[in-house]
Amino acid sequence: RAANYLSIGQIYLRSNPLMKEPFTREDVKHRLVGHWGTTPGLNFLIGHINRFIADHGQNTVIIMGPGHGGPAGTSQSYLDGTYTETFPKITKDEAGLQKFFRQFSYPGGIPSHFAPETPGSIHEGGELGYALSHAYGAIMDNPSLFVPAIVGDGEAETGPLATGWQSNKLVNPRTDGIVLPILHLNGYKIANPTILSRISDEELHEFFHGMGYEPYEFVAGFDDEDHMSIHRRFAELWETIWDEICDIKATAQTDNVHRPFYPMLIFRTPKGWTCPKFIDGKKTEGSWRSHQVPLASARDTEAHFEVLKNWLESYKPEELFDKEGRLIPELKALAPEGDSRISANPHANGGKLLRDLRLPDFREYAVDVPSPGAKEGQDMIELGGFIRDIFKLNEKTRNFRIFGPDETMSNRLGKIFEATNRDWNNALKDNDEFLAKDGRVMDSMLSEHMCEGWLEGYLLTGRHGFFASYEAFIRIVDSMAAQHAKWLKVCSQLPWRQSIASLNLILSSNVWQQDHNGFTHQDPGFLDHIANKKDVVRMYLPPDTNCLLSCFDHCIRSRDYVNVLVTSKHPRPQWLTMEQAVKHCTQGVGIWEWASNDQGQEPDVVLV
Repeated sequence: RAANYLSIGQIYLRSNPLMKEPFTREDVKHRLVGHWGTTPGLNFLIGHINRFIADHGQNTVIIMGPGHGGPAGTSQSYLDGTYTETFPKITKDEAGLQKFFRQFSYPGGIPSHFAPETPGSIHEGGELGYALSHAYGAIMDNPSLFVPAIVGDGEAETGPLATGWQSNKLVNPRTDGIVLPILHLNGYKIANPTILSRISDEELHEFFHGMGYEPYEFVAGFDDEDHMSIHRRFAELWETIWDEICDIKATAQTDNVHRPFYPMLIFRTPKGWTCPKFIDGKKTEGSWRSHQVPLASARDTEAHFEVLKNWLESYKPEELFDKEGRLIPELKALAPEGDSRISANPHANGGKLLRDLRLPDFREYAVDVPSPGAKEGQDMIELGGFIRDIFKLNEKTRNFRIFGPDETMSNRLGKIFEATNRDWNNALKDNDEFLAKDGRVMDSMLSEHMCEGWLEGYLLTGRHGFFASYEAFIRIVDSMAAQHAKWLKVCSQLPWRQSIASLNLILSSNVWQQDHNGFTHQDPGFLDHIANKKDVVRMYLPPDTNCLLSCFDHCIRSRDYVNVLVTSKHPRPQWLTMEQAVKHCTQGVGIWEWASNDQGQEPDVVLV
């Protein structure tokens, strides 16, 4: 009730936050924005996750996939105290609540999403489709981490999310954590029903079982069942699911051969749960009409104002907050404590956990260049040797992985398989090559979206890695890279957000080296796209092996950037000695005297 009230308050209220004074239309915001429909279900789930953490002490972060669940995330953070700790001006009293409400979706305030500004978030959800990829990336090499990943049923219709269910074949329950996918099945998108809500229970369960999950279903809110009865039923179901997860983790310690069927939860409630059932005679709770602001004219018409007033009063805020506007002690005591709180968990502020990689000296992998262009080499082959030894040096810490859509060998990084394997937790055959259940190369799934999403989740929880793909097909994740760049830009303005390892993208199979594939593989447009995110983006075009080694060493050490390296995998002339390459890369641009014929005059053409 408290979380729902705070969520509604963020959408509607500009003053009189606890309705202690006579409530008037002047207390309602002049412009009503935000989204209610998904929020009450999220509050229900997060409330129970908090109960679970408090009871079990489990290391837990959440992924909020529904795009417009921001009011729930901030409300829960306010209730557990982390919001005030992070933003001291939002005090735990009536004055603080008024500031809390006013800042929501307002210029100079906070967004309506579960954004970087919200403690506990590693996934904004503004662009739908990546909830599962971020969740599974977060649990890789985090065996104690539990990630309930809440997937909106509208989000479930996107391509990246639809393929994200397959991630359970590429994690190891012994060395990785556990993701619990929760399909938030409230029935509607913006103005249409959702596909998964309109198929039979049997078909829905068969679909998820075919994806390798053991589906559990919880249905609530469609009748007059007492709310405490609903809570008790859900808590019992959650404990059943948790027992199954514990069994999976225990079995994996001795039987790491058979892939388990992981539990997932189908959470079916009305959209806009607990809002007015009908407004102006039209169904609101349980329909698409509750998606955004159910009473958008609450300030303009007396009839709608009265509906809003009755709706707000139905949560009985006077029972939830004391006369100073502080949460009553009985409710405050329900939250987990310290870093166990979802909003305070260090994994949701991954820079707190980040440890430097142990790196070999890249100069030791230099190619000999007796004179410019005197010999040929393959830049990516030599880089593979450097990366191979990064794996070796960080074998114990297990905080480095590489990601790519089945292109590691094609991109000439084969030397890495001298130190590790591809990750594969599915059936194996005798003629498979470089597949293992503890492999650190995530290239066994042919989806650029998944590889990018896994890497982002891995970086956001405090680890290192890079994503290698063909230059033409990196375009598939244009918007993902842009969203991550936006995330980094916002975090740079939040002093409490700790630095994370950069998102490193290697673009090989270049536009000018596609004679065998042809026009389909020729598209250098990613650089055009990403260049306009100039605050956090750095682009490198190393002309030979020694320059690539120098650039990669710099990028893998860097923090808070999106680094793009455009490289070659084919034989080509080698130009610079390692000493010359380091100087050239440090300066970023240089004059190659041996390649110039201006002889002190103004040149006719400058090649950059």
